[in-house]
Amino acid sequence: MFVRTQDSAPETDEEESPLALLSTPGGLGDLGAPGALRSRATPGRSTVDVRTLTRVLFERLTELPPGAPERERVRAALIEVNIPLVRYAATRFRSRNEPMEDIVQVGTIGLINAIDRFDPGRGVQFPTYALPTILGEIKRYFRDNVRTMHVPRRLQELWVQVSGAMEELTVTHGRTPKVPEIAANLRIPEEDVRACLDAGRAYNAASLEAAQEHEGGLALLDRLGYEDSALADVEHRDMVRHLLVQLPERERRILMLRFFANLTQSQISTELGMSQMHVSRLLSRILTRLRTGNSWEE
Repeated sequence: MFVRTQDSAPETDEEESPLALLSTPGGLGDLGAPGALRSRATPGRSTVDVRTLTRVLFERLTELPPGAPERERVRAALIEVNIPLVRYAATRFRSRNEPMEDIVQVGTIGLINAIDRFDPGRGVQFPTYALPTILGEIKRYFRDNVRTMHVPRRLQELWVQVSGAMEELTVTHGRTPKVPEIAANLRIPEEDVRACLDAGRAYNAASLEAAQEHEGGLALLDRLGYEDSALADVEHRDMVRHLLVQLPERERRILMLRFFANLTQSQISTELGMSQMHVSRLLSRILTRLRTGNSWEE
């Protein structure tokens, strides 16, 4: 069944009754597949028609026994009629850098769950009942499948309030609100707002090798620091320097000749006018003192 749009509708003042559509050949009762139903395009009547069609479809659904073939067709019509509600809910998440069609598909699951659970006898409008279910399904999708970093549930729930306050304040002030303004609006500490803003951006991890446009094309990896292997030597050099100044002049000169001038013990003995054996004993004694970190004792 195709509900005529404004362009194809005959020129008549008499509006077709949704109940008549259910009972006529090719009406909603004969709906074969989702996609056949389209809401009216007449300005000012689209919302009324969708709500009226939804109400009539639910009335028909409650009359049909479980397992009836027509029940599935009516259920498919309910889904198709209320897809605009899913798209409306999906627009709240347009800033999440996820394909809109993926969000709509997830929201449609929430719509189907709402249709299966809805009780028309409670007197609640279906959009009022379905919208929280659709939003909950989309939020659960982002929480469980999209985030690349774990965010505490408290911040996830607070982020919903912060994002809502940001939209409201943006409309009020005509600009992006500042952190103190958001905190004052929600009556929460500014630290919580900043934490929520950081959590709200923790959906996608940026590649370290991806070029950053605002950094002149440099990758993030090119701007990260690295561990300098010579850093450990700085501490060692400082410690050795502290110990060397405590050595007597002769012993300090022996170390300088051996380890900085790279002379052999034989060359050092010739340089200082002492036996090689004496140089060897002095070196052994000096190195032992340096390794233990003890001050030099004559």
